[in-house]
Amino acid sequence: MTPSGGSLRFVIRMKNQTLKTGSLTTLEGQINKVTYYNDDTHYTIAKLETEENRNPVTIIGYLSQPTPGEILKVAGKWETHPRYGQQLRLVSYEVVLPATVAGITNYLKAGFIRGIGPKTAAVLVAHFENQTLEIIEKNPEKLTEVKGIGKETAARINQAWKEHHSARALMAFLQQNGLKAAWSAKIIKTYGITAALEILHTDPYRLANDIPKIGFYIADTIARNTGVAPDESERAKACVLHLLQEYAEAGNVFMDEEQLIQRAESLFQIASRDTREAIKSLEESKDLSIDGVGGDSNSRGIYLRSLYRAEVGLSDRLKALISNPVRDPVLDARQITSEVLKKLAVQLSAEQIRVLQGILSQRVAIITGGPGTGKTTLIRAISAVVEAVGKKVLLAAPTGRAARRLSQITSKKASTIHRLLRYNPGDATFEKNQDNPLEGDTVIIDEASMVDTFLMFHLLNAIWVGASLILVGDVSQLPSVGPGNVLADLIKSQNIKTYELTEIFRQTHESPIILNAHRVRQGEFPKIENSGSVEDLSEFFFIEQRHPETVVNTIVDLCRRKIPQHFGLDPLAEIQVLSPMHKGLLGTYNLNQVLQESLNPNPVVIKVAGNAFKRGDKVMHLKNNYHKEVFNGDIGRICEIDRKKEVLDINYDDRIVGYDFTEMDEINLAYAISVHKSQGSEYPAVIVPLTTQHYALLQRNLLYTAITRGEKLVILIGTQKALAIALKNDKPHKRLSSLAGRLAIS
Repeated sequence: MTPSGGSLRFVIRMKNQTLKTGSLTTLEGQINKVTYYNDDTHYTIAKLETEENRNPVTIIGYLSQPTPGEILKVAGKWETHPRYGQQLRLVSYEVVLPATVAGITNYLKAGFIRGIGPKTAAVLVAHFENQTLEIIEKNPEKLTEVKGIGKETAARINQAWKEHHSARALMAFLQQNGLKAAWSAKIIKTYGITAALEILHTDPYRLANDIPKIGFYIADTIARNTGVAPDESERAKACVLHLLQEYAEAGNVFMDEEQLIQRAESLFQIASRDTREAIKSLEESKDLSIDGVGGDSNSRGIYLRSLYRAEVGLSDRLKALISNPVRDPVLDARQITSEVLKKLAVQLSAEQIRVLQGILSQRVAIITGGPGTGKTTLIRAISAVVEAVGKKVLLAAPTGRAARRLSQITSKKASTIHRLLRYNPGDATFEKNQDNPLEGDTVIIDEASMVDTFLMFHLLNAIWVGASLILVGDVSQLPSVGPGNVLADLIKSQNIKTYELTEIFRQTHESPIILNAHRVRQGEFPKIENSGSVEDLSEFFFIEQRHPETVVNTIVDLCRRKIPQHFGLDPLAEIQVLSPMHKGLLGTYNLNQVLQESLNPNPVVIKVAGNAFKRGDKVMHLKNNYHKEVFNGDIGRICEIDRKKEVLDINYDDRIVGYDFTEMDEINLAYAISVHKSQGSEYPAVIVPLTTQHYALLQRNLLYTAITRGEKLVILIGTQKALAIALKNDKPHKRLSSLAGRLAIS
């Protein structure tokens, strides 16, 4: 690399060599090209020229406003990308400022500091020489010594300098304290560039309240490392709220008081007396609530106030509904059979008629059962019978895909629960509530196992006491992503009439998928005809392979060649890879990259946070967007990318939705998705890698959920040992909830 106008002399004087520090590699060099930069997260892919490397080195990580021509000293770990080759993933970095007059001149002329162009740079350096950068930073009032620069201009230059370097200083400060540089984006968004670093130095515990999930951890780490003496009572209160939020994120509604006290002491060295005082103070300020767990006065559960109100309110509303008996005359079996035959041309079984009669006599009822047991037929039959007597039925499901599927199978309008309740994303409220209830006589919710405590509370709050609620779901599937285990708790309480369907109907009785799903549900090994070859694919297939690399190659071959040839299925539209995890060779991140490369020959158009997007890519929307009418879990195809206008279009079931590049965090590649994200959806073919590499996530309910997503074809690839571990593990992490106990108390 050739020095340019002296800008690299400082680096050369530092011997610009590659240094090995433990497993870290340290390089110094000049940014040659910024391949990708995300303004929101600061994620960067860039080329770094060094003295000793003939070709520029690819560096990836979090840099603030990287600019070609800047000199960096970076430390990181080498890794090999399957497509892009060797690259250095950054752990830390620092900007090396030029020390010579020529270097400073070139640095300022390059436009690094907003408001300083080539002419201003030249006159500044001519006046202050090698002290120019120090004057700009520390004594900006002296800038007025230069002709043409007044106080306002000097102040603007100083502010631009601060803005340019504050983000970098913040990232460096986080790294020095062992924290993720990526968190700087969230901190800057909360406090602004210039104020962020000062707040971290002087009042770090402010983050605990202002930035959920990570705020307390950042504040506490900084306080310990910098010697800031915190107010112990404030620290203890922040810690209590942090631990409660953390437990809620893991699916729990409350935390046992003694466990909370122990964790505060073991993780953050907070004395038990301080934690108890904090709990008492937070209860008085109504930030949390304390209650006996499941009616046990000897055990105290500590709740975030919002979760406590949701669980208690959910229980109270259910009790109110149940206490209001159904006064309508119950139809007899002959009337039900006649009406269903007339409307649906379906002959119900004796079990289905018995269940339907029972449901119509209940204010609240649950229908559960495995695949092929007739849950869908019952939803259709209930709708037909209720409408036949002049009443209105409302159909809903937790996700957009589940709602569309419900609409397709019933030929009736169905919506997401959020849309049914008229959710307002602006202030996170629901228009439908106790004062403005839903206008329906019977509300049917499909995929009810996915509904968490908050959403079920708001749903029940919007159902008037004269209406009926029917929850339909498979309790053996994965629980909701949000806190609680509502459907399982309602069944466990034995206070909600529950109808479990067990009969597998004739039309599905021969399906290996249905039969094996039920075997897995019972913890039995699925029937496997062939586990050694991929040439004789059947409807349910297990491919024995031990090495993750071979599993990846087999998945690619199945998607690209074998399944399309044997079954005539479209690789993108009809085949879905489901992985138990995100990281690792068999995680969704890597599988998406290799499948994209194999299945989509189009060139890369845009890169965002490590993801490369192309026209034709299969993508998933990651969070509900009510303005676009696209919901969490919706899968579409990128049909157009305009780099000049910085927009792209995605086709969702023949509906084109536009995205700005700034909204790219709402989508991800979807050639492979997590099993959790697949809930509420069905696919013609699913492929599930299952190896001991997934050990921590090998659970029966996860495997069962994955298998039941397949309509025509299910292929498991991995080891029978991993399969046996998953079948045996029927004790997933128990969620802490008191809903069943509350309902059991009359």
